Amino acid sequence: MSQVHKRLNDDLVRNIFSSYESKQLALTVALAQLGLKRRRFFQLLAVYRDNPVAFSVSYQRRGRKLITAKAEEQIKKELLKEKAMIEDKALPIRYYNYSAVKDLLQEKHDITVSVPTIIARAKHYDCYQPRQPKALHAREVLTNYAGELVQHDSSHHRWSPYVQDFWTGITSLDDYSRLILFGDLFEQETSWAHISSLESVVLGYGCPLKYYTDQHSIFRYVRSRDGQLHQMLNKFTDDIDPQFKQVLKDLSVESVYALSPQAKGKIERPYQWLQDRTVRRCAKDHVVKFSEVRQIFREEIARYNTRQVHSTTKEVPIVRFERAVKAGRSMFRPFVVPKPFQSTKDIFCLRTKRVVNRYQKISLHNLTFDVPHVRPEQEVLVRLRPNPEQGQAEVRIWHDNDLTATKTVLLKDIPQVHY
Repeated sequence: MSQVHKRLNDDLVRNIFSSYESKQLALTVALAQLGLKRRRFFQLLAVYRDNPVAFSVSYQRRGRKLITAKAEEQIKKELLKEKAMIEDKALPIRYYNYSAVKDLLQEKHDITVSVPTIIARAKHYDCYQPRQPKALHAREVLTNYAGELVQHDSSHHRWSPYVQDFWTGITSLDDYSRLILFGDLFEQETSWAHISSLESVVLGYGCPLKYYTDQHSIFRYVRSRDGQLHQMLNKFTDDIDPQFKQVLKDLSVESVYALSPQAKGKIERPYQWLQDRTVRRCAKDHVVKFSEVRQIFREEIARYNTRQVHSTTKEVPIVRFERAVKAGRSMFRPFVVPKPFQSTKDIFCLRTKRVVNRYQKISLHNLTFDVPHVRPEQEVLVRLRPNPEQGQAEVRIWHDNDLTATKTVLLKDIPQVHY
C-alpha cells in the first residue's frame, strides 16, 4: 500500500483524527480509512495532538549532501594508495581498511564521509575486495570488574614496511573494559621493558588482582624448555621465578598463564588492529625512524582507547573503564611500597643474590662493591634499577631488611644483566 501522504490530503486525515478523538469513529474504522497499522496510526496521532491546526502528512524529502570535488579527489588518492600497498608483495598488507581511510580523511584532511560512501567509491575505482568470512570465536567478557584480570603481551613485528628491524610492541589490557592500560614500542624485548610496563600500570591505576601472560621465558620458567639453558634440570616448572614474576610477587598480584596461543585471543585481536593501523600509516608516509613509528603506535593506542567502539563490549574502552571505577566495580588496589623497602626502585627492578667475601665485598661481573656492615659469608640481595636512556643503573644492596649500600654504575659494565 502506498504512503498515506500519496493517498490522502491533510484535511481528510485531520477529520479522521478529529472524529477518533471525539469518539465518533472506532479505531478499527479509522485504521481502515487511513490504511495504517496501529503503530503508525498512533505515531501520527501524537503529532496531530501536539498541533492539530498545523498538522500535515506531507513532507519535503531532503536532497543528498554532495561531496566536494576536492573531497572526491582526496578519497580517490587515498584509495589508490591502499591499492598500491596491497599490490606491493613486499608489504605485509593484503586487504583494504576503509575505516582507516575514513579516519585519515577526517584527521588529516578534515573531510567527513561515511564508510559506505568510501566503499562505493572503492568499487568505482577498482579498489574493492569482497569481505572474506572470518573464523568464528567466542566474543564475551569473562570478568565482572575492572582490574580483575590484566592481559599482558608483546608483539615482535616489522612495524614499518620500509625498515628491516623487528621492534617489540608491549601492551597491557584490562579484560573487563578492554582499555589498553599500557602500550609502547621498544627496540628490544627485555625483562626490564616488561617490568617498566608493569610499573606504569601499577603507578597509574593500582595493583590488579591477576596478570595474564603467555609462557615466554620472561614470564615463566618451564623445565622442558629452560632447564638445559640454565643447567637446572633438577628444578621443575615454576621452581624458579623470572624477574617479572618476582615483581608480581612483591605486589601480591597473581600470575596466570595462557596454555595456548588461542587462549590469548582477547589481546591478540587489538594487536592485529594496532599492527594494521600502524603499518598502513608508516607505509603511506614512508616512515623509517623508530621515534616516528613509536609516535604513530602511541597515537593509534590513544584512538583505540578513546574513540573506537569495541566490537564485543559495544562501548568505547575508556568510557566503560571510567564507568566501572565510578560505580565501585574495580579490583585495583592502591599501590603501597611493601615494608621494609623504601622506594619504587626496590620493587620495579632486577634482582640477584651475592655472598659477601672475607673482605666484606661483593662482585657483580667486573665491578666490586663494599658492604661494610655485613659479615663475611652472609647473603645479600642486590636490586638493580636500569636507566637505559642514560646508560646507567642504580645498585641497591639489601641485607636483613636494611639498605646497606647504594651505587650508580654504567650499564655497559654489567653486560650479563639482560635489562
